[in-house]
Order: sequence, then structure tokens, then C-alpha cells
Amino acid sequence: MGGVGGEREGDRLVEANGLVELIGDWTTAAGPLYRKLAGAVAASIELGDLPAGERLPSERDLARLLTVSRATVVAAYDELRGRGLVDSVRGSGTRVSARRRVNGAEGRVAGGRATSISQRLVDGPGTTISLAMAIEPAAPEVAEAYRSLDGDLAELMADVGYHPRGYPPLRREVATHYTAAGAVTEPDQVLVTTGAQQAIGLVAQMYLRPGCTVVVESPSWPGCLDVFREAGARLVGVPLDEEGVRTDLLAAAFADEAPVLAYLMPTYHNPTGTLLSAGRRRRVAELAARYNVPVLEDNAHSGFHSLASGATPPPIGAYARGGAEVLTIGSMAKSVWGGLRIGWVRGPVPIVDRLTRYKVRADLGSPVLDQALSARLLPRLAEITAARGTVLRARLEHLQALLAERLPSWRWRSPDGGSALWVELPDTNARIFAQVALRHGVEAVPGSATDPSGAHDNHLRLPFTFPVETITELVDRLTRAWHDLRRHGPAENLTRPVV
Repeated sequence: MGGVGGEREGDRLVEANGLVELIGDWTTAAGPLYRKLAGAVAASIELGDLPAGERLPSERDLARLLTVSRATVVAAYDELRGRGLVDSVRGSGTRVSARRRVNGAEGRVAGGRATSISQRLVDGPGTTISLAMAIEPAAPEVAEAYRSLDGDLAELMADVGYHPRGYPPLRREVATHYTAAGAVTEPDQVLVTTGAQQAIGLVAQMYLRPGCTVVVESPSWPGCLDVFREAGARLVGVPLDEEGVRTDLLAAAFADEAPVLAYLMPTYHNPTGTLLSAGRRRRVAELAARYNVPVLEDNAHSGFHSLASGATPPPIGAYARGGAEVLTIGSMAKSVWGGLRIGWVRGPVPIVDRLTRYKVRADLGSPVLDQALSARLLPRLAEITAARGTVLRARLEHLQALLAERLPSWRWRSPDGGSALWVELPDTNARIFAQVALRHGVEAVPGSATDPSGAHDNHLRLPFTFPVETITELVDRLTRAWHDLRRHGPAENLTRPVV
């Protein structure tokens, strides 16, 4: 159905989706609902996230996606007009005012449309249960390793402190770690980074240019997709099944799209928790060589824990032959502690040499003390993840039992590993449910944030890294939100996917 001036309904809803993403957990502010909404939109305007002249969604479209009455949005827009932040002209809708304003950027991500996951890191946890991050406190072994540094402090303090490729003892430990996993590695093949996210950013800088194509899994993780979009890349999604990415469709994407990079998460995929089988890892490496497409495999979740039986296959890089260019990312953050921002890239020596030049320009090298700590922890990774796996299995079982009892219509597949359930909501757009959940104190990550194609709009990511008491409270809040939506949610187009 067309809109004013021939505009399609899907175009209007895209605008509304963008605003919903910007304002985040707007319902947690104080005051009446319309004033909360006006305040959140005003903050985006003042920070420059909504530039002068940009059109805001219609009252009807925004009300549908926020699951509030149209009167609430009308009142919010009236408030914004009264503050001189927006103007309304018949036939042109409501637009951000062109008056000059100071861009304070006080603590929020400005100048770009960050996902709610990135924004949650900036804003902090608050009282809302946020599902944007699956994180835990430090493993007990971190304190032990920290104390063990005492005897080597004199030697460490005598070090110059600049190691662009990484602290040599850590690079040796990373090489040993991969060799034991089936991918024979020399220290010269390793570049240490400040977390896995920096590794992804450095690879993006080296390979991507505006207008290029990157093949990703569908769904994938929004924080990584943001990096590729920021570089101006066009994203092409390839679906997964129980064994991981569909290699038949990956081959077609390589042949048809001529990508400059493929980004995959074989162990364990985020958000589905799927483990890519050994046969498909070998096939990915073959396709990389055949079509000359570099593959970036992100295994930052590989050390988290395994819920599946049997050994984890070697990384894709272990199968690289015939000139296949495979870069493997690892990290201490997920498996040991989020505060230990140490990651690495393993790859062919010439590629690692090139990446090192980008690393030097970024920060001259990661902190030496953190690297020394990581060098002590990496040999204990299996021990650390085994202990955490016992705790996380119990939490997963608790979450699944509560969901089966309280929300029996929801569907999911038990993950092979990782940190979250990938839940399918029956006949419901998860973005709409996420707005209702916000009013019940839960910040959810809808499937539309992980896959812009619309194929997973009815999915939700539920981490099980919380303590049992928090998981119980989480399911209580989600149950109340679900019943609220089914009773009072938007009657019109509730199940229609947002395009």
C-alpha cells in the first residue's frame, strides 16, 4: 500500500525502525510516557544523531513499533515542537529543526547510528536487565595469575613497553595454543590486539573500501556488522543450519557477489550457538582458495564452553591450502574476563605483517602487563572453561525449564556452545515485543538487529550468563511483557515483518 507521494509503507517503517534503534531504552526515564519519548528523541537531536532536516516517522508508524497509543506519540511530537526541536509542515511531515545547536555528546555515541548493543556499553547497565551483552565476572584464575606477576615485575618494568606485534611470550603461547588445536602455528603468524573487536577493525581497514562486498552469516552479530558498514561495505548474508553456515550457498555467494572478505563465526556462532562441523570448515577453506576470497573466522567464543559432546574441530585456518587466505581471531574476554582486553589474529606471515602496520597506527601496541597476564592464563584456558561450563550448563537448564513452563509457545534449539539461546517468537515481530519488554525492565536484542534481510525478525537472543536468581527474574519480566503484548499489543499488523 503506497503512502503520501508514492512512498511505500516499507520505506516509512525503515525510518521508524531507525528512530527506535536510536532512542534505545527510552521507557526507563522518569515521567509520563509521552515525556519519556520526547526526552529520548530530544537527546538524539541535540547530539546530532538526528541531523537538521531529517524527517521523523509518522505518529502512526512510530506508535506501532513502540506499541504505544498514537496519542502518546502526538503528545511527544507536540513537546518537541514546543521546545523548538522539530517543525511540522503539511505534506512534509515532522522534521528536525534547522536551528543551530550545540552537540554536547555527553556520554552517548554521536555522529553515527550505533546499535543498542554498542550504546549499552556507553550508557551502563542501570536497573534494566540488559540482554545486549553476555558477560560474567573474572574467572578466579585471573587473580592467581595477577599475583604471580609479582616475581617478574622487575623484568617487566625494565621492558621498553612497545611491542607492536605483541609481547613475545604471549605470541609464543598463542602459537602453542593453536598448534595444540590442530593448526600448526609459529609466533610470527600471530598479531596481538586490544580485544577481538580491534582485530576485526584492523582487518576491515586493510581489506574494505566503500562499495565493496562482505559475505556474512545470516544472522550475525550487530557489533561486527557495524564495523563493516562503517567502512562502506555492502553486506550479503548466507543462512545457517544445524552444522553452521551453508557452504553450498556460501559458494554461490562467492561466485556471484565477488566479495573482498567473508566473515564467519565457526566456534560458537553468535547468536545461534552453532558449531561449524569439521567437514564444512574444510569446505570453507577450499572455497576461499578457489574463489580467492579472504576468510576472517572469529572464534572469540571458542573458549567459552561446549555444550555438545565430542571435541571441537580445529579452526578453519588449519585446513587452509593452495593459497587460501584465512585469518583466525581469538580473545581472552569471553572465556576469561571482559576486562582483559587482549585478543589476537593468526594468519599467513605476509598478511600479519601488513596488519601490524595498521596496528601501529592504531595504538603502537597493546598494554604489556595485560599481555603478560594473558600469557599466564592461556595455558589454563581448558581448565578455566571447564569450570565455567559446569556453571553455565546449570544456568542454561534453569532458563530452558522456566521458558518451557512459563512461555511454552516459544521455540529454540539448545545451542552447541556459546552463551545464549536463539529463540523464535510465534507470529510476532521481536522488535515490537522488545518495546513492550523495555517497559517491563528488559532490554532485548531482536533478530532484526542481527539480520537486516527480515528473515529473523521473529527471533530474540537470550543470554544465560546471569546468576540463577537473575534468570528467574528475567523470565518473570518476559512473561509479563508477553502476556501484556498478547492482550493489549497492536491489533493492526502485529505479525507483519518490518521490511
